[in-house]
Amino acid sequence: MSEIVIVEAVRSPVGRRGGELSNIHPSDLLSEVQTALIERSGVDPSTIGQVVGGCVSQAGEQTANIARTAWLAAGMPLTVAATTVDAQCGSSQQAISLAYGLVASGVVDSAVGCGVESMTRNPMGSSYKKGQLTATPRYKDHYEYTSQFQGAELLAKKWNITREECDEFGLRSQTNAARAWEEDRFATQIVEVDVPVVDEDGTATGQTQRVSKDGGIRPTTLEALSQLSPVMDDGVHTAGASSQISDGSGAVLMMTAEKAAEQGLKPLGRIVDTCLVGSDPVLMLTGPIEATHHLLERNQMNMSDIDVVEINEAFASVVLAWAREMNPDMDSVNPNGGAIALGHPLGGTGSILMTKALHELHRADKEFGLVTMCCGGGLGTGTIIQRM
Repeated sequence: MSEIVIVEAVRSPVGRRGGELSNIHPSDLLSEVQTALIERSGVDPSTIGQVVGGCVSQAGEQTANIARTAWLAAGMPLTVAATTVDAQCGSSQQAISLAYGLVASGVVDSAVGCGVESMTRNPMGSSYKKGQLTATPRYKDHYEYTSQFQGAELLAKKWNITREECDEFGLRSQTNAARAWEEDRFATQIVEVDVPVVDEDGTATGQTQRVSKDGGIRPTTLEALSQLSPVMDDGVHTAGASSQISDGSGAVLMMTAEKAAEQGLKPLGRIVDTCLVGSDPVLMLTGPIEATHHLLERNQMNMSDIDVVEINEAFASVVLAWAREMNPDMDSVNPNGGAIALGHPLGGTGSILMTKALHELHRADKEFGLVTMCCGGGLGTGTIIQRM
């Protein structure tokens, strides 16, 4: 099998719900990163084999195969096909994995994996009608139906994670993200986005405002976090220890090493291995544990071989339970902040995390990175990358 390399990876800033990116259509937001991906890589877009995009709430503005709509809205060649997939929170990481598989299997020579979510314009739950069942009695014959909030608390209980630990982790995320921006660590990955300005009635004024920075970072203290009310009665998670509802997108370009050499391209990295695993749908959020074990064992690697980890901070307990099991060097884990500080735009997050990990390997002169996420319904995504 040919070696599959990553030629370029980019992401938008992550906007707060109702904030920085709320006035841009999600298709246009994805178009922005797709366009930047092609421009920065220097490839001819007509040579791209396929585009695979991730999006969770495929309703309203995010219906009709948004990966394809965005590609066409960017003025890209109509001959390039696109597909939109849903693996819940891991959608765009799975999109990258599927794009990787298309290249690795020889179906295409190059592919784009990407993702987007505008949680402002398409809130969670907007893809089904109020009162509709997502888990039928037949499902409940096999599994208790739990929410992700319940799953986070079940994790905390099983791994004896305290409220204090969650607050401390929430502060860590904010501190790391603030430092990353102060030190301009995201400079090579961010795509600045021009967002329409609207008036009080929501009518476009014809003007735009450039968004160049993540909007979710909040100065805080441990004392302030300790005063927040828990999301669930007697729970250990508050808004300060949970991912933020956000808008954002990202994109990754992959191709065979031969194709890159033929075009005179210098790869940023390569994909070592990738997976999507099933995990307990009741605990819901243990997927990163299973995915990490799977990848390390299959590639005969140890946690000490991984230099940078991007694990989605859906809730503090997800990362803390994973850390209890994997015993990583915590300095390598989300060194530039995670979803608690930066936000979690569902279908866009996987591609954003891949972009963050790859660029951090270059910035810090490190070799191996791991990206992993928990997903609704009991799934875990995982990808090991190597800097080149």
